[in-house]
Amino acid sequence: MNPNLLYDFIADKATSQLTLKREFLADRQMVWNCYTQSELLNQWFAPKPMTTRTKSMKFRDGGHWHYAMIDPDGKEYWGYTEYITIQPIDYYTALDAFSNEMGEVNKELPRAKWKVLFLDKGEKTLVETTVQYSSLSDLETVIQMGMEQGMKLTLEKLDELLLKLQEGAKMQ
Repeated sequence: MNPNLLYDFIADKATSQLTLKREFLADRQMVWNCYTQSELLNQWFAPKPMTTRTKSMKFRDGGHWHYAMIDPDGKEYWGYTEYITIQPIDYYTALDAFSNEMGEVNKELPRAKWKVLFLDKGEKTLVETTVQYSSLSDLETVIQMGMEQGMKLTLEKLDELLLKLQEGAKMQ
């Protein structure tokens, strides 16, 4: 990760909320596209060395994203995101959950409401994500599952993809 880019991971146990702030060396539209288009999400949304495969996605209010993160041995970890509100290139809100291959939410693991905000910051884009859990226990569970390190590794893959996309745009 570029040490000149902001990365904050703040766990607020009093409110059962995570706040992630991350800068990217790309314009807001490009970063938005990487968060909202399945063909781009598949290229970065999993910590190294895992990969991602979208089963279905409808990015719209009331839509969803059903996907698997796949480890190098082929084991699949399924997720299901329900989009609540979308304000293009500004923010979206969603309910995120662990699921099975059929899209059925795993009620034994924490579910959270996400708000993902995209802000211009000069030549960079700041993505500020708040993740609200229903209890301190749920927050502590995802922290123990390695969310902080997982997000760091995942966002490093996004850095690499953004660089590749920018290089591709320059070639055209």
